[in-house]
Amino acid sequence: MLSHLSIRNYLLVESVELDFAPGLTVLTGETGAGKSILIDALALTLGDRAEAGVVRQGAPRAEIAAEFRIDGLPQLASWLDEAGFAADDGSLILRRVIDAGGRS
Repeated sequence: MLSHLSIRNYLLVESVELDFAPGLTVLTGETGAGKSILIDALALTLGDRAEAGVVRQGAPRAEIAAEFRIDGLPQLASWLDEAGFAADDGSLILRRVIDAGGRS
């Protein structure tokens, strides 16, 4: 379950930190409020293709991190352990850094 999302210098966003409570989270808002920016940023941490234009103008790079709670997912925790990634605290953090040229 997604528990935290951190976005820096991504599109129009200079910096935002979001904590998510357990259960259903609904994103609502006016057109242009940034709902799609949040979803697209999360998609980048999950492997979507990055383009050069996603870095906020004037910034050297964009950074996005998503923290997931994996307490109730023993198979995932076991797979991570076998792959050499420690998940002792029950969380998994995926982080993506994209430079102004679109490389990550």
